[in-house]
Amino acid sequence: MKALPCEGLFYFCKIKTEYIMTTSNSSIKSWTQEERPREKLIEKGAASLADAELIAILLATGSAEDSAVSLARKILGSTAGDLGALSRIGFQDLCKIKGIGPAKAVTLLSAFEIGRRRRSLPTRQKQKIESSKDVFEFFLQDLGDLEHEEFWLMNLNRSNQVISLKRISEGGWHSTIVDPKKVFSKALEEKASAIIVAHNHPSGNLSPSEEDKRITRKLRRCGADLELPVLDHLIITSHGYFSFADEGILD
Repeated sequence: MKALPCEGLFYFCKIKTEYIMTTSNSSIKSWTQEERPREKLIEKGAASLADAELIAILLATGSAEDSAVSLARKILGSTAGDLGALSRIGFQDLCKIKGIGPAKAVTLLSAFEIGRRRRSLPTRQKQKIESSKDVFEFFLQDLGDLEHEEFWLMNLNRSNQVISLKRISEGGWHSTIVDPKKVFSKALEEKASAIIVAHNHPSGNLSPSEEDKRITRKLRRCGADLELPVLDHLIITSHGYFSFADEGILD
């Protein structure tokens, strides 16, 4: 094959570059601002990145049809941009999104789980509980994103500092069975001076059910007999909480 003269080679490269720019799904400008989230994170910090850019870093690569950022936008679009809802998506549902295979799905699920564990228990121990909002913030990471009900126990010392958090039971979408004997045996093991209990409503409904009220009364009676008071019972959702103590309906 004959070599092109310099003028011809320059013209060929110019045509080739223009072709790439016009056929690509993003311009050079967007490559530097949107398609390079790693560089943006290094230069400006993680807080400067949009949700799609953070997800794109986890994905590492895009698909045949989408860049990593475009694919991340599609993933976010599957839950209308709701990160809480996205973190609750399972493996099979993630794999249904075009461009997401098992490897990408596993990476995303791992990141979601890290987010749920972001506040390790040692950093929470010995923190003092002064309001229902403090309790909500403790339990939110454990209960806020679940698609099934769980019932948890918070053990406190005499200064209302957190000794430990314990999962008591887990159930289905609508309910979980709570055994008062298990609640108080866990509290006595930890030498708690008082306890707070909490459970989640996956439906997002913050109103207590009649069963919620019944178990609260039962736990309060048991706690009074053992001189181990139940200070509050919270219902947790991803967007808020209901406190029996705040509402004056503990008894």
